[in-house]
Amino acid sequence: MGGFDVVVVGAGHAGCEAAAAAARMGASVAVVTLDRSTVAQMPCNPAIGGIGKGHLVAELDAIGGLQGWAADRAGIQFKTLNRSRGPAVWGPRAQCDKTAYSRNVRRVVEGIRGVRLVEAEVEGLLVADHRVCGVRLVGGSELRARAVILTTGTFLGGVLHTGEDRRPGGRLGERPSTGLGRDLATQGLELRRFKTGTPPRLAKASLDLERLEVQPGDDDPRPFSWRTRAVQNRCVCWVTRTTPAAQEIIRANLDRSPLFAGAIAGVGPRYCPSIEDKVVRFPHHETHTVFLEPEELDGESIYVNGLSTSLPADVQERVVRSVPGLERAVLLRYGYAVEYDVVAPRQVTANLECRGVPGLYLAGQLLGTSGYEEAAALGLMAGVNAVLGLRGEEAFVPRREDAYIGVLVDDLWGREHREPYRMFTSRAEHRLLLGVDSARERLMEMGCRLGLVPEPMFHVERERWERRRRAGVALTEARLNPDAATRSAVREVAGVDITSPTTWAQILKRQDVAADRVAEQLPQFEGLTPAERRVVIGLLRYDGYLARQERERERVRRLGHISIPPRLDPHSVPGLSREVAESLARERPRTLADAERLPGMTPAAVAIVAGWLAAAGKNR
Repeated sequence: MGGFDVVVVGAGHAGCEAAAAAARMGASVAVVTLDRSTVAQMPCNPAIGGIGKGHLVAELDAIGGLQGWAADRAGIQFKTLNRSRGPAVWGPRAQCDKTAYSRNVRRVVEGIRGVRLVEAEVEGLLVADHRVCGVRLVGGSELRARAVILTTGTFLGGVLHTGEDRRPGGRLGERPSTGLGRDLATQGLELRRFKTGTPPRLAKASLDLERLEVQPGDDDPRPFSWRTRAVQNRCVCWVTRTTPAAQEIIRANLDRSPLFAGAIAGVGPRYCPSIEDKVVRFPHHETHTVFLEPEELDGESIYVNGLSTSLPADVQERVVRSVPGLERAVLLRYGYAVEYDVVAPRQVTANLECRGVPGLYLAGQLLGTSGYEEAAALGLMAGVNAVLGLRGEEAFVPRREDAYIGVLVDDLWGREHREPYRMFTSRAEHRLLLGVDSARERLMEMGCRLGLVPEPMFHVERERWERRRRAGVALTEARLNPDAATRSAVREVAGVDITSPTTWAQILKRQDVAADRVAEQLPQFEGLTPAERRVVIGLLRYDGYLARQERERERVRRLGHISIPPRLDPHSVPGLSREVAESLARERPRTLADAERLPGMTPAAVAIVAGWLAAAGKNR
């Protein structure tokens, strides 16, 4: 075959984002997949977003990615999670029709000029002069390229487990990739073994849904993408719980679980354990929540969220049928675990390029992440940076204080991770500044510069956030004096009395004021949608906290400009504890900001290192 600018290996969520971004930036792209019918599949939970993950989707969309748009098009239920907390950590989530999602993404990717889908298996890299120059396919043919992006998901050396049954596979019914892992090892890359799992699928008609708690979507569903005007809820989900009987069934069969019988060596995700893992790790919990979620709008298959398992098929049936409402459940597919190889993520640089193999980029689960959202974000970053690298331009690497995508990349390449990585809002130190509603304001301009967001749309969005800013200024600056007429007007609109000069901004901050209702009556909010009004109110209510985090962000940025020499011997810095010195020697942070986040690094230790660096600079 002819040469390409970029070859993307894998057509899951990471691969599709990488290919779309690279091609829209002008590159010729070949996407190699084992089966073109499985492009952008949702093999596990058919949902996009959630706490922390929804932030990644919003940022990805602001830059010009596909996932948010695809979730809007295929979404059948939309719900914002974490609403009991402040708006900065709300997590939008869309339950999707998995077939429609895959179909929509494949149609878009195949329709992008410069993209060619190739159905084949990659068994190795082509390397010349210490730089990747393409891939070698099973059968001997080659695809030449100036850059290669690997997004193999769970297929690299994949093995499926259900009870005592063990067979090669990247997903149920799909063969794994075997030769590529061996080739990566010969290139000097360190591979690790991870594990993930999926629950059984149930026939909807066999469930007693009338007995279960209904979980509807939001009354005011919100889309992810700037390309979507509105979305609507088209289905409901249900909630039930396991019983003590399920616990006993699982405990009695742990010797048949590959996880506890020693058949699985891979490390699984701590925050998404299997049901047998929950029973062992949390014996004081007699029940566990189970969510029943449709996999398609008009389909029969129900995803059993919370019941991931690799127990034998007969045990799975007994466990499922011990759950209220599922006593007569028909299992359409049994749950299973999959072990697979990943590349130790600290072998890439901040632009996701392999340190030892220039021109080779890694993204998605191959880098040790879990989840569609993390994969998609890394895929877009790899696609963008592969093209920028070919152009000889500076890499696109958002800082962790500016974006959750920055947190994701910085955590992966800058810290040691020996288990599947999942995004949470708690991972972002400046999360109050990184809410979903600010994603476009933070990142869309860069998407426009990269050519991924149309310039007219960027200007439309910029005018929207300018309107929000002007409304906030007007509410803050307009004084309300407590004369009789003003007090009467405030009582009528807000239902409160004022006794001293104030502003509408101060009134809207009050807990005894129905801010949404008040906003509908104030001229300062004219022209804003209900969602935009909520953003303005949130910024006003949390302005003190936001200002504090902004000051902290500026402090971190200043520390980020203070480089730590790579040859620094931390043990030679007077005043540092052995723990801190060993941490610095082991992790080798690039800047003082990176050093500050290391375990055991106290403010006093940061001050000691900063003083030592300043003194060393003066003595040069």
